[in-house]
Amino acid sequence: MSSEKLITLKTNDGEEFKLDESIVMRSQVIKNIVQDVDCASRVIPLTNVDGKTMCKVVEYWKKHSEEGVSKEVLMDFDKNFVKMDQSVLFYLLLAADFLNDKEMLDVMCQEVADRIKCKTLEEIRKEFGIKNDFTPEEEEENRKENVWALNAFITLVLFSSFVLFFFLEFELFS
Repeated sequence: MSSEKLITLKTNDGEEFKLDESIVMRSQVIKNIVQDVDCASRVIPLTNVDGKTMCKVVEYWKKHSEEGVSKEVLMDFDKNFVKMDQSVLFYLLLAADFLNDKEMLDVMCQEVADRIKCKTLEEIRKEFGIKNDFTPEEEEENRKENVWALNAFITLVLFSSFVLFFFLEFELFS
């Protein structure tokens, strides 16, 4: 056990976690509480996080707090860490948001984005249990109103490819 100050976190289902201050400081919310109040003898309540989810958060925090771990090792850890059931992923995403851990939130959001990439609207709805409450007419109207977004995306991709092509050409012949 480290000689650092221990902070006790209590989840909404009553589970307590005693962690080194350096580990919990990954959370901006906890960092603000610790800086504002002497928490040596107090427990910080985590009203929006349950014990099962907090176990996963602590696993993530501990790995990312290890000294001397390369970026490649952390990226590999993150890649394996997010291989979980969708419901667990969403609870972790909500916990990362509540705890204001931007790095963890980014990892969770990227996984959600990767899971919906290249899927149709219907596939996304099915995977995430989203009920379609639009009529076919409303869906068609939304498609027409938002056609500019698709066109802008296609233009951006083409422009980026064009710039990349010329950058590579310049690099190859310099």
